[in-house]
Amino acid sequence: MKKVTLFALVMLALVTSFAAAGGSKDAAAAGPQKITIWAWDPNFNIAIMQEAKARFQKANPNVEFEIVDMAKADVEQKLLINLSSGVTDGLPDIVLIEDYNAQKYLSSYPKSFADLTGKLDYSQFAPYKVKLMTLGGKTYGVPFDSGVAGTYYRSDLLAQAGFTAKDMENITWDRFVEIGEKVYAKTGASWCAFDPTDGGLVRIMLQSAGAWYFDKNGKPAIAGNPVMEAAVKAYAKIINSPATMKTSGWSEWVGAINSGKAATISTGVWITGSVKAEATQSGKWALAPIPRLDVPGSVNASNLGGSSWYVLNSSKVKDTAIKFLKDVYGADNDFYQKILVDRGAVGSYLPSQTGTAYVQADPFFGGQKVFQDFSKYMKAIPAVEFGSYTYEADAAIAAILPGVYKGGSIADALKAAQAQTEKAIQ
Repeated sequence: MKKVTLFALVMLALVTSFAAAGGSKDAAAAGPQKITIWAWDPNFNIAIMQEAKARFQKANPNVEFEIVDMAKADVEQKLLINLSSGVTDGLPDIVLIEDYNAQKYLSSYPKSFADLTGKLDYSQFAPYKVKLMTLGGKTYGVPFDSGVAGTYYRSDLLAQAGFTAKDMENITWDRFVEIGEKVYAKTGASWCAFDPTDGGLVRIMLQSAGAWYFDKNGKPAIAGNPVMEAAVKAYAKIINSPATMKTSGWSEWVGAINSGKAATISTGVWITGSVKAEATQSGKWALAPIPRLDVPGSVNASNLGGSSWYVLNSSKVKDTAIKFLKDVYGADNDFYQKILVDRGAVGSYLPSQTGTAYVQADPFFGGQKVFQDFSKYMKAIPAVEFGSYTYEADAAIAAILPGVYKGGSIADALKAAQAQTEKAIQ
């Protein structure tokens, strides 16, 4: 009996030690664990992550969460400092990374992020999102929100000028300006509002044609790029149109539509809440696909913004963190319905887009099923390589735009932008 008792005690000690070390493959059975997450925006990313946490904890009550809310710039700076120094202490288990910066982190710190290839069914996510987190045949992130773009327009003002919803379908940016100038002449309302220093629309135009600031090897492809030339030309035409209201900053931009001074706004889906903020305009708005560039291969679909979740390889609870993201962001259809209704978040998890929240008619948009339409647009977004230096190229483009507005040579301006970008990334 003593030998049996001793054997049992030894086995019990081994099992206890194994569990304490997190040796179980099943994260939920490994004992108390804590997942630390870094993100920004308390009313969007943080609030959505709190919802995800609550759902996961119902089945995994032994998993704790520390969801740290920081400014986006602070998240990026702290992550960069730690990864550059090689110090893993203090890093989170999961971090939110803006899509435009994903390739920079993955290529600069290739061993810092968990390889999730085969751990999620990536065919269930929007292809353009999966491509931007894939490097060397391996996929590292869990796709989150989409910045799928659309053109919101005042249907009442469009009708006053003799146009219908069909006139906003499958159009080029040149046609967009033509319609706008007729609406402006007829109604007195500016057709659109843009900040001449904001290059966001250039990004929308480029991706709609399957192009970007860089080639497949990550080298700047600005000068001599016909798509880039078409985008800058189209943007200059919009800015120089008498039907365009020039704004400065977010408040003026959104205020232009809320005040009724501008009839359209073309940008990412995340603007929906701001469009609907002016309740007196309910029933007067509608949604159309964005216009396209007049170049071969361009489509009426694009993206602006969006972020995804990444697990750090240094995490001591890596398997648990992956399981959490897989169970909620990679499988929970109801989760995506709730965050759409509560937060206006359009996820890139494709099965969720057949849910009830996506197919409901919205009275504000005249009964249009706007999120169902956004879902269709999202599936058509061309996948592009964002590269590592989107914001450096953005700054170079912003610097040359004023000269183009004044009639300067687009080709020469793009040569200058190419040179500035090459210098910035040396």
